[in-house]
Formats: sequence, C-alpha cells, structure tokens
Amino acid sequence: MALSTNVRASVAANQTPTTALDLAAGATVPHSKSVSLSFATGTAAGQADLIFSDERTLSASANEDLDLAGGLTGAFGATLTFVKIKGIFIAAASANTNDIIVGGAASNQFVNWVGAGTHTVRVKPGGVFLLADGEGDLSGYGVTAATGDLLRIANSGAGTSVTYDIVIWGTSA
Repeated sequence: MALSTNVRASVAANQTPTTALDLAAGATVPHSKSVSLSFATGTAAGQADLIFSDERTLSASANEDLDLAGGLTGAFGATLTFVKIKGIFIAAASANTNDIIVGGAASNQFVNWVGAGTHTVRVKPGGVFLLADGEGDLSGYGVTAATGDLLRIANSGAGTSVTYDIVIWGTSA
C-alpha cells in the first residue's frame, strides 16, 4: 500500500510598535518561518509506510497508553507495528477545559523524542503539538517493542473529558 506524507508548518507575524517612532511612521517588522517535509513510500530515511489517525476522547483524569508496536489499527483494519516514528501531530479541541499531556507512561515508555520516561509535553485547549523528523537524516525515532513502545496521552485534570486528534506516521522497518 502506497503512502505519501506531507507536513507543513509555518508562522507569519507582523510586529508594529505601540508608540509612534520619530522617523519611521507605520514601521512594521515581519517575522516568518515555513518548513515543508515530504515522506515518500518506504522504510528508509525520508520515507514512511505506516500511518495512524484518530479523534479520541479521554474522560476526566484518565490516560491511555498508545502501543506503537502492535497496539494500533490503521484505516484499513491492519495492525500497525511501528519500528520508527517519523512524526506525531496532536491537536487539542478548543472546547477542552483541561490540557492534554503527551508522554510519561508508567513503563515501557517511548522516550527517545524527549529526555526521560517522566518527561511530558502539555497541549493547551485549542493547541497543537507537532514532532516531525526533519532537517537531518530523516531516519526517525526508534520504537522498541515491549520496552520502549508506549506513548501516554493523558487528561490533565478532573471534572471534564478532553478530545484530541492524533496522527502518527513512521515505518515498519
């Protein structure tokens, strides 16, 4: 099955002073950066052959450990066993009250994208988290079945559920 993956991230902002400048009326400073990554079908550097996507909801104070080595199912019903993760995209619903916490599984943590098993990233309501293997060798983040394959996603608080969209892409070898 062929897979073509394109990732684009960009920031565009214009900064204007809050007070008038003496000789530069209407001065604006643009700030922009754009990155585009493409992954062809395959298992080598710069390629991906597996993808998982879903909209998920966690009840208040709940968490789930996504098993990257055989615990996820693809769009056509096949079990996905990632060997390398090329990217993770998480978008927290803007209607959430609590944050989404990424990382920090109790055991068998998928951690080589952070420093240690207890490290996490907090995604605020309406926020986005993007990890994409780029700018280097594009070889990905290794997944080790049974010892380094659990990506924890958690609801940061009590009282309300949280919803998030997730896309994970990578390789089977």
